[in-house]
Amino acid sequence: MRKGNVALRLQPYLLEEARKVARAEGVALNQLINVAVAEKISVLRTDEYFREMAAHANIPKALKILARAGVGNPPVSGDELPTKRRRP
Repeated sequence: MRKGNVALRLQPYLLEEARKVARAEGVALNQLINVAVAEKISVLRTDEYFREMAAHANIPKALKILARAGVGNPPVSGDELPTKRRRP
């Protein structure tokens, strides 16, 4: 994996908060920033993935499947809803 250096300019308040979080988590500031950037990229890519999948969705077919799914069938063993306990 290649490593690169970047001069990062943060607002003083944001930098201080990042330092506090890194200290509280027991990690280096660099590690905290790496994880934060990785999490943001993951969120953006996940959003993009679901948008692409939704663009190819067959809504009428999905609704048809949902309409018949489980109708008249008892739950599979282990899928039952828990029964509520009555308080004495």
